[in-house]
Order: sequence, then C-alpha cells, then structure tokens
Amino acid sequence: MDARRAVGVAKRAGDAEVEKAARAQVHEAKLALGERGPVWWNDGAPDENRKMVRNSSYADWWEAAGGSSED
Repeated sequence: MDARRAVGVAKRAGDAEVEKAARAQVHEAKLALGERGPVWWNDGAPDENRKMVRNSSYADWWEAAGGSSED
C-alpha cells in the first residue's frame, strides 16, 4: 500500500518522475503477490477474470446468493 500511496502523492504534486517510480513499485508488489505475471496455477478452470459475473459460469450462483443480474 505504501507504493499505491506514493502514486497518489506524486500525482497530486504533479511529479511525473516520482509517479513513474511509484508505479514501478506497485507493479513489482503485484508480481510478488501473484496478481500479475505468468499464471501460477493450472486447475483447468477457464479464466473468467475479465467477465461480468452475469456473463460467467458463476451467474447462477450469483443470483442465488442475492446478486442482481444488473451487476
């Protein structure tokens, strides 16, 4: 979170160089957490990361759990 805060501080200050460095730190942290980079699992499930829940294989579960089809 420190890197994310640094991005905000740099943006508010208008310091493009510091912002670029802070964004690089955010990227490194996300790589370390497994949020970016190569897939580290292989369970055969389809990647539905960029789908709205109503357009995914989780649509029925979502509605049964009280989710709206508008979500």
